[in-house]
Amino acid sequence: MRIFHIHSGGVQELAELPTQMPAQGFVWIACARPAFQARLAEIQASLQTLVGLQLVDLHVSDLLNAQLPSHYDYTSQYDLLVFRRLATLNGDAPDAPSAAGAGAPPSLKRSGPPVLRRIDTSPVGFAVFDQLLLTVHPADCAVRDAYATRLLASLPTSPSEGRSSPVPGARVPTSPADLMLRVVNLMVDGYLDLRRELTRQLDHWQNELLKPRARYVNWTSLLEARLSLHMLDEICEDQRTAVQDWIDALETWALPETPLGLRELDLLKVRSRDVLEHIERVVHHVRRLEQSTETAVQMHFSVQSNRTNDIMRTLTALTAVFLPLNLIAGIFGMNFEFLPLIHKADGFWWALGSMVFIALSLVMLFWRKRYLARTR
Repeated sequence: MRIFHIHSGGVQELAELPTQMPAQGFVWIACARPAFQARLAEIQASLQTLVGLQLVDLHVSDLLNAQLPSHYDYTSQYDLLVFRRLATLNGDAPDAPSAAGAGAPPSLKRSGPPVLRRIDTSPVGFAVFDQLLLTVHPADCAVRDAYATRLLASLPTSPSEGRSSPVPGARVPTSPADLMLRVVNLMVDGYLDLRRELTRQLDHWQNELLKPRARYVNWTSLLEARLSLHMLDEICEDQRTAVQDWIDALETWALPETPLGLRELDLLKVRSRDVLEHIERVVHHVRRLEQSTETAVQMHFSVQSNRTNDIMRTLTALTAVFLPLNLIAGIFGMNFEFLPLIHKADGFWWALGSMVFIALSLVMLFWRKRYLARTR
């Protein structure tokens, strides 16, 4: 569990849960799901002390559920957002130990390229109070640690005061909702990076599928890619719905009375719409990749069908060339005593010459009609 006190003067990481709400700024409590489950009573008591209320039991169950899809819910005192972030299986990235989440059944090992194994997600829960943000992450969540490192690294430390002071141009989150949107935006960036890897992999498969001499295609990996794209589409749809519900809830907030408060609310709405736009870009790209995959498969079968037609056309033309020759050979093979040319010394050569002439004439005819030409 990591605890931060964030205010206009800087950021301070606390060693334990505070006993009272600071006079300025807000508190960020970021804990892993196993720690949240083990210290649930202590966290609930701290919430009662700091903000005067506790989490609803159903929301506690949502935060502990490692298989919950992205969604948004609210009460009169706080908002709850569950957002699924990318998790990597089999140690391919820093999030690997927490890919399935606490209490979740172990995931099956996937085959195929590493990019397919990256399309696995785990939920991150955000409980947004007026002056407190509680986040529940999978164990060893790289998203939480990355943003906490960025938050602390952007501000130089003042050893004499034990806190950080802002540098010119540095801007700390102004509210728990602002901090939540920044962390969510960091998770969405992972999906945007995944798009490029998926595009390169699918382009490689398309080139393999469209090769005219391709005899072996890894259909298992291709099928897994299509299933992964369908799953990613559903995940992003849930994310878009959750963020859209959050944006709709923002419209119901009471307008602040001060110009600074109005500006912070406007910036919060702008940041929320920016996160939604990023998710929509991922959804659009995933659907385009699905269509490209389907098109590549159809084109592959069209190429194979054309190749089969070329082979059958060539075989048919060759069969047509030898049919007259078989007819001539069959006529002179009849068991009759009197046949034309049968008793002449040059009869064999006349028959052979006529057969060669007929064969060459048919080959030239079929070549001009492109029955024997290879389709490129």
